Amino acid sequence: MKTGGVSEAEAVRPQDPVAAECGPDQGRAAWFWGEPSEGPPADAPLHALLLAASRIMGTFYAGTLAQAGLRISPAGLGVLRVLLACDGLKSSDVAARGWSSPGTLTSVVNTLVREGYVERRSDAGDRRVVRLFVTDKGRQVCEDYFSLASRQWRDAFDFVDPADEPVIRKFFIDMIGHFGELIRKERGK
Repeated sequence: MKTGGVSEAEAVRPQDPVAAECGPDQGRAAWFWGEPSEGPPADAPLHALLLAASRIMGTFYAGTLAQAGLRISPAGLGVLRVLLACDGLKSSDVAARGWSSPGTLTSVVNTLVREGYVERRSDAGDRRVVRLFVTDKGRQVCEDYFSLASRQWRDAFDFVDPADEPVIRKFFIDMIGHFGELIRKERGK
């Protein structure tokens, strides 16, 4: 039976001898557990491919920020993007829209406030509520990033055949929606 892109045959379990032996010549299990190799095997489970792609894309993303010379993390830029779409949200709303935990968001927002990219303001109707707002400096760092890194991102995807793009786009849109729903269910919303 195949569910979530992983069949019983594809699953790598720690108790399996092949998964327990990690080394340069241990084949598929070595790749799954992070051993450098020539690349993923053709039959790698979808979840393993997604996790590896997410890791390497995160590294690329952080690199584009560093190359642009901007003092902001990928997580910080993500918060700014949420606030640019809907400024004045509560922290809990930013966390929900950014698929983050409130604790992680607090740390990121503290850094953004310290750097002058975001400010906290009390809600006019309820002083107990604190809202987050992007500052002009925060808007500028987003504009700078998008103008400086847009070519790197275009170049990063120049290997995609234009005929394949609609299928890939649909897969990612569906995946984002599906995992967003899983997170909402997990959090009881």
